[in-house]
Amino acid sequence: MGGFFGCTSKTSCVADIFYGADYHSHLGNIRGGLLVYGENGFQRFIHDIRKDPFRSKFEQHLDGMSGCLGIGSVSDTDPQPLNVAGEFGVFGITMVGLIRNQEALQKELFRGGVHFSELVQGRIGPTEIAAALIATKPTVREGLLEMQERIQGSCSALVLTPEGVYACRDKMGRTPVVIGQKEDGSLAASLESCALHNLGYRILRWLGPGEAVLLEKATLSVVPVLPPRKTCRMCAFMWIYYGFPASSYDGVNVEETRYRCGAALAAQDRGLEVDSVAGVPDSGTAHALGYATATHLPYRRSFVKYTPTWPRSFISDSQTTRLHVAKMKLLPIQDFIRGQRLLFCEDSIVRGTQLKDTFARLPEWGAKEVHVRAACPPILFGCPYLNFSPSRGPLELIARRAVHKLEEGREDEAHLEEYADASTEKYRRMVELIRQEMGFTTLKYQTLEDTLKAIGLPPGGLCTYCWNGKE
Repeated sequence: MGGFFGCTSKTSCVADIFYGADYHSHLGNIRGGLLVYGENGFQRFIHDIRKDPFRSKFEQHLDGMSGCLGIGSVSDTDPQPLNVAGEFGVFGITMVGLIRNQEALQKELFRGGVHFSELVQGRIGPTEIAAALIATKPTVREGLLEMQERIQGSCSALVLTPEGVYACRDKMGRTPVVIGQKEDGSLAASLESCALHNLGYRILRWLGPGEAVLLEKATLSVVPVLPPRKTCRMCAFMWIYYGFPASSYDGVNVEETRYRCGAALAAQDRGLEVDSVAGVPDSGTAHALGYATATHLPYRRSFVKYTPTWPRSFISDSQTTRLHVAKMKLLPIQDFIRGQRLLFCEDSIVRGTQLKDTFARLPEWGAKEVHVRAACPPILFGCPYLNFSPSRGPLELIARRAVHKLEEGREDEAHLEEYADASTEKYRRMVELIRQEMGFTTLKYQTLEDTLKAIGLPPGGLCTYCWNGKE
């Protein structure tokens, strides 16, 4: 996925851009970048952060950078921010999103005489496409509108110009953008609201879907550029998994939402007897705490994560590497496992391979029972908007493999609506097949209704495509 942070100030903003971007490191692990504008013009640095954290890569540049305008990013895609020239002048850009019609846009831009320079393994990056669309128009405002209208998928962006930082939320609001301000007037735009707090910013407001503003340099004011649209489809999975606990999106806190998810899971389990509740580190922790609080059961960390030297496991393209890293970084506390009836909460079950490998040795360590609760419904569809569950095909998803088996290899698209409905027999058979494959004593998923209730925003304003295939 990825994240970004931008700042407009009367004094140097380099430190704020550095720390603000660093607070998005949980959202991207491939590349990081900083771009500032000052008396010396634009200064940019981009680094590969797959093996070293963002902070260690960029600390060396801070003393040599100067400027009161800047943007920074972490990304799981292409190198960014970019520094490019358009009809209205030189600008910088960083984006978060997924361009589904990139190939068609590339061909059209080629025919118009556009050339691309930032290739990633021989491929044109999505930020290049967004930049090219903006650059074809005479003003930033018209360029941002062109970007929104032409891109199929999603795109939130920060654009850096000598007059300030433009912040633009995706036209369907699939990712958040929050605006903050310091007592001295400095302004910031961020994907994660938690990036604002320790830097001294108070939250002014969240941008609406498709809304764009200019954090203007001369007056340190928030200038309207594009009005918000009426329809919003904010990614619900941001609250369930991706978002950092201290952040809020559109006014709803991530950690509080996860506690409510855990409590809703507990409400399904009246009469279930277990000895303790645990979260699958780290993303299942808050869900498990909500479950334990609602049931008055003890919360015990049966697994702990060793993070000092092991990177996140999902960043590798190799499934073998992902499994190896996932196994190596989780350490059991056998005194909390031996002879116990354990209930584990997990944010979601996507492919199932890592979770199965994590729990494979629990019987060997003496666990009597292993009950698993997923804080969201089964994932039946790959995300076409943010690419949070990238796969080479639907059968990489454990729920789709179960459907494929139950349908005896026949085309299963026609039946997916039934499998997504928790009240049907097909749904129950799918969950039971997953339970058997994973080797759990019991397995339950959160219902879609309870997931949406836990978030607390109007259901029509949230994207639930990965669970029910509905846009």
